Amino acid sequence: MALFLYISGDVVLSVAALYLAFLIRFGALPDYAYPLTAAGAGSMASFVAVLIFTSFFMEFYDRDQKEDSLELLVRGVVLVLTLFFVFSALYYMVPDIMFGRGVLLLALSVFGALQFLWHLVIRKGLRLPGLASRVLVLGTGPLARQMGALINDSNRNYVLTGYYSCAGEAMEVPSDDVVSNGHGLVAAALAEKVHKIVVSLSERRGVFPMKDALRLKFSGIEVDDAPSFYEEMTGKLLIESVTPSWFIFSNGFRLTAFMRIGKRIGDLVFSVLLSLASLPLLPFIALAIRLDSPGSILFRQTRVGEHDKLFELYKFRTMRQDAEKLTGAVWAQKNDPRLTRLGGFLRKTRLDELPQLYNVLRGDMSFVGPRPERPEFVSKLEEKIPFYGKRHFVRPGLTGWAQVKYQYGSSVDDAVEKLRYDLYYIKNLTLYLDLLIVIETVKVVLLGRGGR
Repeated sequence: MALFLYISGDVVLSVAALYLAFLIRFGALPDYAYPLTAAGAGSMASFVAVLIFTSFFMEFYDRDQKEDSLELLVRGVVLVLTLFFVFSALYYMVPDIMFGRGVLLLALSVFGALQFLWHLVIRKGLRLPGLASRVLVLGTGPLARQMGALINDSNRNYVLTGYYSCAGEAMEVPSDDVVSNGHGLVAAALAEKVHKIVVSLSERRGVFPMKDALRLKFSGIEVDDAPSFYEEMTGKLLIESVTPSWFIFSNGFRLTAFMRIGKRIGDLVFSVLLSLASLPLLPFIALAIRLDSPGSILFRQTRVGEHDKLFELYKFRTMRQDAEKLTGAVWAQKNDPRLTRLGGFLRKTRLDELPQLYNVLRGDMSFVGPRPERPEFVSKLEEKIPFYGKRHFVRPGLTGWAQVKYQYGSSVDDAVEKLRYDLYYIKNLTLYLDLLIVIETVKVVLLGRGGR
């Protein structure tokens, strides 16, 4: 809901800012300002579209941003300055949709002020007692503590009303936050006026109040388990607290024939278009690699694909020749000394991965999916991390949910965190999610958050 309010509000505010700018500048609305005319419709549509897309790339719609009012204001000023240069370039290329520099400056200034106030109202308003969903956490152990912290640290429209203690549960939450349980879960939930109960018990057998939970469920109060609530809040899976039965009975993890065909068509379209767009760059990249350091231009490496099938992945070489001759297979590290002078730039901009478009065309990879890992690492990670092999349920991708949501992985802990995102992607796989990941990937590359 918050995302819809942010974007729809910004669309309305962008139109209002433009009209106010005309009124301030001219005292009236000129004919070409009306959207019903062909010129007015094109100019206004481009104005609104650029504002929304630039706000998206500046992460104004990131629900996990934890900024205070000053940080939001600074981000708004940067957005307005960025928009001015974007519109200047756009109007230079397409002068027919231009409103005029005076109107543009006024409109951007008004929009910046209105957007700041609107986003501030949404961020504060969604957590007001009358608007936020009140959540009661069932449990007082480590899992309950984790869910409580998740609610308190989030910008979502949830507020923590407290914890409900069950017999035998450890007390790892503040005692002041534990609600009275003298008259049972139903009485506690009604007294606290909760909208949702998150079951966060370390052990449910013989402890979980089944009858009370059923009564609350039929009374209109949501009852959710901790892994599902964690998934909703974070966009990843709580793999430490899920069981094989959770995977079996939960929604998702279903790749239909329609989805397979749709993904394959999308893979072919995106890879062909990106190959054609990057074609002029390839000779210059190849020449730069050749001049930068001795060795081959392309680098081949065995990776694990769909259903554990091995394939050869292609990349532009970014490390010294025989970089792993003495160490064997190791993860790339930050400021890795094995990188060539050009290699760091290629990895940061993701240009080193352009040859993988060939892997996509061949069908070894999809455009979007979990990044393929080396078999040497897979065998070790499957021993240490539960459900790691389940990421091979789908084709690996050139980009993925973990790549746009998490930093480059270089340890077992990083592999665990990325697996949370990979399994979330597999569980919720849709063409819409694929498109969102593609857009997010563009943002990641433009903001310089590429690989190591």
